Amino acid sequence: MYAAPILEYLKKGQQLDLDIAAATGIPLPKVRKSISDLSARGDISTCTVIQFPEGKPVRGMLCRISGTIPPKAPGRKPSSKQLRCG
Repeated sequence: MYAAPILEYLKKGQQLDLDIAAATGIPLPKVRKSISDLSARGDISTCTVIQFPEGKPVRGMLCRISGTIPPKAPGRKPSSKQLRCG
């Protein structure tokens, strides 16, 4: 029932369940149930995350459409050292 708006919102990229609920207006328990159903069908990938806003642990689920790869994080990357022969 709520799968279509959730999938549509996930087209923007990887999202937290709390953000999905806020953006779509779907209550958080129903978002979590729909996420579980979509994950069981293989439509989305999920992982559990814990954030600490104001020092309090808050559990959430990070979701993305299956088969998509999140973009690389901005910033400097470690350089690889090249081996020289000879």
